[in-house]
Amino acid sequence: MLENTKKFAVLIDADNSSVNSISSVLEEVAKYGIASVKRVYGDWSSDSLKKWREVLLPHAITPVQQFAYTSGKDATDMILIIDAMDLLYGGALDGFCIVSSDSDFTPLASRIRESGLVVYGFGRKKTPEPFKKACDKFISIENLISEEKEEDKQSVETKNNENTRKTSSIEKEETKPPLDKATLNLIYKAVKDNSDDNGWAYLGSIGTYLSTVKPDFDTRDYGYTKLSGLIKAVEVFETKIEGSQMFLKKRKKQS
Repeated sequence: MLENTKKFAVLIDADNSSVNSISSVLEEVAKYGIASVKRVYGDWSSDSLKKWREVLLPHAITPVQQFAYTSGKDATDMILIIDAMDLLYGGALDGFCIVSSDSDFTPLASRIRESGLVVYGFGRKKTPEPFKKACDKFISIENLISEEKEEDKQSVETKNNENTRKTSSIEKEETKPPLDKATLNLIYKAVKDNSDDNGWAYLGSIGTYLSTVKPDFDTRDYGYTKLSGLIKAVEVFETKIEGSQMFLKKRKKQS
């Protein structure tokens, strides 16, 4: 393992996570570093977690048992938080990946960030905003599952002819959701705040700004895997490439 590879603890709330998304979540975590700790929390005596048992061994995830002492309240939350604090004080990690759609983990995410460690949140799009904003970056599992399905679809299409692939690509472009006004205005502001005297802003700075201000911003929400593709598709920015870096500025209105 490279010395600069970041080490993460992946802590999964089984009661508020989809078992079908775990493979995709771990693949996404691998983009940021090594999942040196992988634990999933729940009451394993419950039939509702039966499907989880099938994914534990293949993904080397350690199950942590927590009996539900009272009905109506998740005892899982407390043991996950206690474990997280133990790991935080251990000092061997660079960050945490909290897999849950539960806003109860908002204080935990905030506390970890106060200690200077990065926090990635994984949950459904309907996850309450406080938890999303408490994370350095929040990734919706719907995007991960959708991306996985798209990759499978493309794998099948490679067996077909080029015309079929082009038709599929056109259909995808036509059905992508539009960029909402609030996000577009946020990009405008990012360009303005990070531009040089000629109005050009480095795309990397724009991406960092968006992730900081809006942790759940994800280009996959708009049908693009990269920010550069989304920027070009919006067609309200001029772009240029210098070396391997992309720059953009607001396109002037035609008089």
